[in-house]
Amino acid sequence: MAQATFSVRMDENLKEQFDSLCRDFGMNMTTAITVFARAVVRQRRIPFEISATEPSVTLQNALQAFEALRAQAKENGVADMTLDEINAEIDRARR
Repeated sequence: MAQATFSVRMDENLKEQFDSLCRDFGMNMTTAITVFARAVVRQRRIPFEISATEPSVTLQNALQAFEALRAQAKENGVADMTLDEINAEIDRARR
């Protein structure tokens, strides 16, 4: 079977941790990546769950930001602007 080179860039600290753990398993990083690639091909999926962390924006944070903007608008004397006036202001700012 022909061999191919595969190059990966990653954080140096992560690489060192990964290399150390691979050695603990009795293999090198190339073998570990090959095991991973074979599992992906065999299972036709990533062999573990990948998920996003919870969003940092919560309803509480959004309401606080809204109230802060409302207070700032009141301080600047623009709290009672109509939608047409707001859009006209945005148009002027874009020009």
